Amino acid sequence: MDPVAVDLAPLDGILARYPAEESSLIQVLQDVQRHYRYLPRPALERVAKALGVPLARVCSVATFYKAFSLVPPGEHVVHVCMGTACHIRGAPQVLDELWRRIAPDANGDTADRRFTIKAVNCVGACAAAPVVIVDGRYHGGVQATKVAKVVGLEEGGRAS
Repeated sequence: MDPVAVDLAPLDGILARYPAEESSLIQVLQDVQRHYRYLPRPALERVAKALGVPLARVCSVATFYKAFSLVPPGEHVVHVCMGTACHIRGAPQVLDELWRRIAPDANGDTADRRFTIKAVNCVGACAAAPVVIVDGRYHGGVQATKVAKVVGLEEGGRAS
């Protein structure tokens, strides 16, 4: 259940761009997530009804693809590339240091919803490895000792 009310008015515009059929489901969910930053339950219910797809099918698709999230992300989303080049150049140590400093829950979210940390597959910036993406901004050559500065933490501080 969503802890806050969700304004569903933007869904009308999203749904109007696609045929009202199951083949539109993934594109609609992508647009819904782009708008809300996650897939709120009331939006999933509206999408199911509008496309004539059972809610169970909509939820199945939403949970199958790693790109979709059913929980709202933190204020700052941090992706750590774990592709081969980044891995070889120290991404595991960068991720470990982030987890140590920020102390998120098992899903990568801090209790105060300030940060969401995600390990991701290759982001296609191998020459800049290891890469950390903070709120859509790419940072290359990130070292574990510098990761606090990259994500905006004060030296020696913790996020939560």
